[in-house]
Amino acid sequence: MAAVTTSTERGLNRLAIVAVLVVTMIFLAPIYWIASTAFKPRNLATTIPPTVMFTPEISPFVKLFTKRSQLRAPPSAEEYEAAPWWERLVFDGGEKVVRSGRGEVQWSGYPSRFMNSLIIAISSTVLAVGMGTLTAYGFSRFKVKGEGDLLFFILSTRMLPPVVVAIPMFLMYRAVGLNDTHWGLIILYTAFNLSFSVWLMKGFIDEIPKEYEEAALVDGYTRMEAFFKIVLPEAATGIAATAVFCFITAWNEYAFALIMTNRRAQTAPPFIPSQVGSGLPDWTVIAAGTFLFLLPVAIFTFLLRNHLLRGMSFGAIRK
Repeated sequence: MAAVTTSTERGLNRLAIVAVLVVTMIFLAPIYWIASTAFKPRNLATTIPPTVMFTPEISPFVKLFTKRSQLRAPPSAEEYEAAPWWERLVFDGGEKVVRSGRGEVQWSGYPSRFMNSLIIAISSTVLAVGMGTLTAYGFSRFKVKGEGDLLFFILSTRMLPPVVVAIPMFLMYRAVGLNDTHWGLIILYTAFNLSFSVWLMKGFIDEIPKEYEEAALVDGYTRMEAFFKIVLPEAATGIAATAVFCFITAWNEYAFALIMTNRRAQTAPPFIPSQVGSGLPDWTVIAAGTFLFLLPVAIFTFLLRNHLLRGMSFGAIRK
């Protein structure tokens, strides 16, 4: 039998839908601005009111991946014709691509910073989720003395703003030689994500009936075999949801990446704002770097969307 709704309830439902759509549009507006500015000509990046209709171009991405300097004089016709098509886009913007003495193009630091972000974010996510899952399994399945106090202590590490410990961590890292290294940031991001991973995974594992493991143990499985063959497949949705949140946290982290790194292990977040151009700030280049930086998180979340949705409702029905 269909539920009977009054006109007032229907009106409130429509109002709620409109409110959700408005809030969604407000949150998507900055993403649209970044994506559109990444393909705008430089002179249209900061127009008031914003330019909505324009001819897209890829010159911001060419400038993002190359080192460039201001042109003191326009290039000759021969030099302009001999240049590759992508270099002409830089010429048209009043700049030139910096080349070595042998004529080789000098690439910017963005590709290496982007790879640093991938290496550090993926490594710290795997470590945080792996150790968090094992720790959460121990708390969920075994009696641990002072469990409540230990869990609260683990959670308390998230209560302190990271910037508060930035200077002490910098001094300690410099003393042990971990400053400006991949492992330094991986350890740091893993430590900060581990408490979140433990708490989230404990909730997921608590929802898996212990009878599954007991039946496996009766059939001759060892505790580790039961964990890997029974618990992990059942907790896959929770692991995916936890991995998404840990990856986003590590991928977007700015303060530690700015303080703890200089060149070798620097990630993309502190590098992107430095690309202000050879003269006035070139917001199209910054927008292009930000747009590319958004893609891995969007792709990772999209690939795990089904697990993520199931993970968020894990245990909501089984009682």
